[in-house]
This record gives sequence, structure tokens and C-alpha cells, in this order.
Amino acid sequence: MRQDSLTVSTGLAAGDSSQAAAASRPHEITPKEVLSWLPKDATPAQQDSAIQKHVKISEIHWSQQPDTLHMPGHSKGKSFRDVSLPQYYKESFFSKDSLFHPELSGGRLGVAGDPVPYTIAGDNLVTGLLLGCFILAMIALAKSREFILRQAKSFFHVQRGTTTEITETSGEIWVQLGLVIQTCLLFAITYFLYVRTYVTDTFTIEQYQIIGLFTAVIAGYCLVKALLYWMVDSVFFDSRAHDQWMKSYLFILSLEGVLMFPLVMLLAYFDLAIPSAVIYVAIVIIFVKMLTFYRLFIIFFREKSFFLQNILYLCALEVVPLAALWGVLVLMSNILKVNF
Repeated sequence: MRQDSLTVSTGLAAGDSSQAAAASRPHEITPKEVLSWLPKDATPAQQDSAIQKHVKISEIHWSQQPDTLHMPGHSKGKSFRDVSLPQYYKESFFSKDSLFHPELSGGRLGVAGDPVPYTIAGDNLVTGLLLGCFILAMIALAKSREFILRQAKSFFHVQRGTTTEITETSGEIWVQLGLVIQTCLLFAITYFLYVRTYVTDTFTIEQYQIIGLFTAVIAGYCLVKALLYWMVDSVFFDSRAHDQWMKSYLFILSLEGVLMFPLVMLLAYFDLAIPSAVIYVAIVIIFVKMLTFYRLFIIFFREKSFFLQNILYLCALEVVPLAALWGVLVLMSNILKVNF
């Protein structure tokens, strides 16, 4: 009995000593307690100052226990804090993964989808150009209506004398030149759509640059033809007949642009089939060449009745340049396309 009482008393004494040691241990103040001391309207700066004043960051004590997280039969792994380790040992398969480094850009996850194909209807620049062509045609019709009607009425007969000569103002000339540029642009857009369907849809440069190059080539074709007309007419015909033909030439080019505008609108916004567009363009070209043939005949060869000379003139200055233009456009398409 005495021994048991001694044991109990010893245990009580040990418990009292541990409680005394716990009571004597300093209490660690937490940030929550510090914030509870402050008033509710304390600013974040005041809260931060109070926490820095009362809460002391304790020293970090790394665990000295042996590493048991290795496979049986293998040596334990080495600590990454060991400076004597080589760099390849510290780097792992996931060391540069963005998921382990929030400060790095993770990029785009998943598989990239198919890009949206290019369409004229979705191109704001080409849509703006077509809208500008429509506005230009409306301005030409409003400003030069009487001049266009006079040219259309006098197109099928020869103007004799100076009283029936059609005079043109500078504004009317600029309107006609604008319509000629519109014709070149519309033919370039049509040929561009043809190339994307039958040749390729990937090019070495942007589609705007391709359309611009096609437009420049067609405009150069018109200028070269005008130069050839001037050279031939100055040798074989008088200046008055040449002036009549150049006015008719500008009128025919403007008419081509008016006829091509509905086709480009149908191709761009109503998905007209390219074979149907090719048939339409062929009809327009044949119709224009027939008008050209008739106009050349009544201006240059009607009085002389030289039908053979008319055919030669038409072949040399109409058919051959047109074939050369087609060859240049095909060559440019083959150069600009991406060959896989």
C-alpha cells in the first residue's frame, strides 16, 4: 500500500511539473488574435503594421529524419538543397512544366483546329473596295448621264464633221478613268477566285498583294493596248479617227466594268459556281470584242471596205494582247503559289 501511494504521488508530481512547464512556456500570438485587438474600421495598412509588430516569424527547422520515400532495394534520394549535385540531377521531367511554375505562360492547351477558309465576303478590305466601286458607278451615272447617253447613241454610227463631235469635260474624263480602274479591279478579283479554285489556295504573299498585282497587270495591259493603238493609228490613219477610237475604247472598258460588277457580287456573297462565272466572263469578252470589231470597222475601214485589214487589225491589237495577258497571269499564278 505504501509503495502504491508513493507511485501515485510521484505521478502527480510529474504531472504538476509538466503543467508548470507548459504554463511557463511563452504563448505564440497568432495574426488572428492581433486582428481581433484592432477596431473593425482598421485600414489594411494598420492591420499589416500590427501583425508585423506582434507576430515574429520563427526560424524554419528542416526535418532531420531519414528519407523513407524510396523504393525497396534502391538507395535513398538526395536532397535538392545539396549544392554539390550536378544540374542534370536537380532538373526533372516536370521541372519546366508551366503547371509547376505559375509565373510562366502555359500557352494554349489542346489541338489546334482547322482554320476558317478565306472568303471575299469575310474580307473587310475587299468588301470596302466593292462598295467603293458601286458608289463610283452611281456617281458616274449621276454626274455624266447625258455624256454616257450621247456616247451610247453615237456608238453605232460614224461622227462626221466637228459639230457632232462629243466633247468631254475634265470631270467626265476622270470618271471614265475611274471606271477603267474599276474594270481592272473586278477582273483581278474574278481571276483571283478562279486561281483559288483551280490552281491553289495558298500563296507566298498576302491575298491583298496578289489582287493588287493582278490589277496592276490588267491595267498595264490596257495601257499597252492604248500605246499600240496610238502607234498603229498614227501611221495608217488620221488623228481624228484615232481620237474617235480612243473615246470608244474608254467607253468599252467602262462598259466591261459595269458588266463585271454583278458577277463579282454573285461570286463574293452568293457563292456562284466558278464554272458558271467562267461562262459569264467568256460571254462578256466575246460581246465586247464584237462591239470592238464593229466600232473599228465603222471608224477605220467602212469607207475603204477593207474587211481583211479589219481582221488583221483586230487580231494584232485585240486577240494577241489578250492571249499575252492570259499567259502573264498564268505565269504569275504559278510563281506565287506555294509548291508542296
